[in-house]
Amino acid sequence: MFKFISFGSGSCGNCYYIYTEHDGLLIDVGVGTRSLKKHFGDYGLHMPGGFSSILVTHDHADHIKSVGSLSKKLNLPVYATRLVHSGMDNNYCMKLKLAQANRHYVVKGEAFEASGFHITPFGVPHDSSDNVGYSIEYEGVVFTLLTDVGHITEEMKAIIRNTDYLVIEANYDLQMLQNGPYPRHLQERIQCGTGHLSNAQCGAALVENYTERLKHIWLCHLSEENNHPELARKSIEQALSDAGIKVKLDVLRRKQPTGVFELV
Repeated sequence: MFKFISFGSGSCGNCYYIYTEHDGLLIDVGVGTRSLKKHFGDYGLHMPGGFSSILVTHDHADHIKSVGSLSKKLNLPVYATRLVHSGMDNNYCMKLKLAQANRHYVVKGEAFEASGFHITPFGVPHDSSDNVGYSIEYEGVVFTLLTDVGHITEEMKAIIRNTDYLVIEANYDLQMLQNGPYPRHLQERIQCGTGHLSNAQCGAALVENYTERLKHIWLCHLSEENNHPELARKSIEQALSDAGIKVKLDVLRRKQPTGVFELV
């Protein structure tokens, strides 16, 4: 048993849960702890006890808001790069800071073990203090999360090719962004190489790096103002179809939990 649930994906709060019958971990905790506890109860899961560690991708508020409070409440280790840990210390949105004993430092490209998983962090370009994606392996199955992606690097391409289950950002539709309410400077920030990934860029990356190993794709971190779930789905499905690729594709909801996905 290797399972995945998204508890929120977008600027309102991000939180992803990976677990087995033995243990589990959270990737980012940008949702409230009360909401998280309710979600666990709704799924018949245990909190505390359902996970034993937290991974953090980067230090923006929608990813770290509840990291400190959850770590303190459950005495959980938090894994992040040194720059991300420093960024969390300086982010006023994370009101409770981490105890020194719960700070664990990861290095991009260096694998480590946590909660029964083999985890490899890797660099992801974004305008935060630092940003990483995580490839998480359990019994030979690899789950990878790529969020807040400025552009796709050569390293990330190789990682996509070595993944069975992929969560990848499809943040905006270019036409919606250009014709929407965002001022020019914010549009430029989103489109630059350290901003976010568009539907078209996401589709192109998937087409270029698809292998038959890839079983399921989830689109994450959709913009509420500059994208729409069905637009993102259709755009990327069309890109894949044009390349003759058939693979299961779902869109993660911004504010609601998903069902339970089995990674087999």
